[in-house]
Amino acid sequence: MSRSDETPRLPVADARTVRRAGWQLLKDDGRAMGGILVLTCLAALAGVAGPWLLGRIVTRGEAGELTVSQVDGLAAAVLGFAAAQLVLTRYARRLSHRFGERALARLREEVVDRSLALPGRIAEQVGTGDLVTRASVDVSTVAATLRDAAPDVFIAGVQALFIFAAVFLLDPLLGLCSLVGLPFVWVVTRWYLARARDAYLAEGAASGHVTEMLNSTAHGARTIEAYGLRARQDSAVDDAIDTTYRAGLRTLALRTVLFPVTEFAHALPMTLILLVGGLGYLHGSVALGTVVAGGLYMWQLVDPLDRVLGWVEQLQRSGASFARIKGVGTVAPEQGPAVRAPTDDRIEVRGVRYSYTRGHEVLKDIDLFVRPGERLAVVGPSGAGKSTLGKLLSGLDTPDSGQVLVGGVAVADLAAAGELGNRMVLITQQHHVFMGTLRDNMVMAAPDADDNAVLAALKLVEADWYETLPDGLDTRLGAGGVDLEASQAQQLTLARVQLADPHTLILDEATSLLDPATARQAERAMAAVRSDRTVIAIAHRLQTAHDADRVAVMESGRIVELGTHDELVAAEGPYAALWRSWNGKG
Repeated sequence: MSRSDETPRLPVADARTVRRAGWQLLKDDGRAMGGILVLTCLAALAGVAGPWLLGRIVTRGEAGELTVSQVDGLAAAVLGFAAAQLVLTRYARRLSHRFGERALARLREEVVDRSLALPGRIAEQVGTGDLVTRASVDVSTVAATLRDAAPDVFIAGVQALFIFAAVFLLDPLLGLCSLVGLPFVWVVTRWYLARARDAYLAEGAASGHVTEMLNSTAHGARTIEAYGLRARQDSAVDDAIDTTYRAGLRTLALRTVLFPVTEFAHALPMTLILLVGGLGYLHGSVALGTVVAGGLYMWQLVDPLDRVLGWVEQLQRSGASFARIKGVGTVAPEQGPAVRAPTDDRIEVRGVRYSYTRGHEVLKDIDLFVRPGERLAVVGPSGAGKSTLGKLLSGLDTPDSGQVLVGGVAVADLAAAGELGNRMVLITQQHHVFMGTLRDNMVMAAPDADDNAVLAALKLVEADWYETLPDGLDTRLGAGGVDLEASQAQQLTLARVQLADPHTLILDEATSLLDPATARQAERAMAAVRSDRTVIAIAHRLQTAHDADRVAVMESGRIVELGTHDELVAAEGPYAALWRSWNGKG
């Protein structure tokens, strides 16, 4: 995915991919689809039997060929077929709903799998709004279709097909009359479908942008207030909502054309059948019962066609959502060719340049060598490129030019081959507690770890609070369970790191959001975890730099100084100025 001035978006699957995925959903549960088809056809046959029998009653009754008992028998048959249609349709719907729920379950699992498989750098670039909208709103839209629209449309479509066939068998001329509305439906539906997909995709993208804007506004509310950006942020949110409103108006305009034309197309065949059939009856070419049956068939046709057309909007909305969901899977996973194992744990950065947007380089000609077991502090003013360098070192993104190597192997190649996670770990200000038990939260870092290893890791980071949990390692955390405090969440993160056992820790302001007392506790835990490991610490607190083996000072995307704390203070350069300012001597 190329970087641009606009917020990157996940791709949308093309029509061919969507069709193939739709057929795959059907094939994955082919036995159920066969049962639905059989029940639906039987229900449609039972449905067309009633009008034909009523037509026979009228025709033979007019000719005086029926006795009262025969009329009663035929009437009972009509009721019997109606009851049979009701029962068969009920079971067809039940089977369809069960099929829809199974398909939805598979789709939800796929969305989770594909989302977790996204390359880290792409997940970072697209933000949460687009991905959350696809995993929630779009999945819910497709869910409504699988549960309700798809079964309804399928059953209604089969019923309509049988009704048209029955009218033709009844009288070919009346059969032709029954088709006169279809050209109107065909033309307006094609017109609608040609525009609806793009319109609903635009509406979904606009909704995702609003979600992103609201999410960022909520999380950054204090910063917005502190810097007096309220009016600017309100304007940006208003613009996003206005875009969503205009996208909604566009889809509404399409519907105001579709529905009136289709309503006219419903009424026209009924009118022609009654008119042509009535004239035929007057001229003796068409039996009265045939006209009655044909009119009843057209009356029967209104309901299935209304249901199909009533779901057209939902189907289009769902088709757009399905394309967005499948688009997540079109992002190529980071699975590159097999790479050779690094010869050692040394880290090299050679001539690295990087930019988020073209023409605005964040990193410029970065050269750096980190020895195994060394503790390197990266300091500098905000915007100097420290966190960006941390992302490149951890494999979350790749440089525009130059190389980031570990043991002589490109970090990007190791990340693509899935070999980086047990070597280099990035720890940021955010510490995630996942829904599940304490054990689940821990062993995700090392699936083969036993309880003894888990408890040892928790003890190492001074997470004594686990002893007070009601069910020990089986205690559920997160929503519906125990909520951990900020320091406890960080200890949990550090214990996971201990289990993963990487050789390098990259700490990006890992304690900057904690209060001083909590930060001291977290730093003790961090000190235990980083023992005997290479540590690259990105920090504002210069005490970290004072205790490091070496300090790299960054300004404007470049490393302007590199050396020990004492060397840099003695050099009277940028680091010395930072040190005096931090100690209140500037």
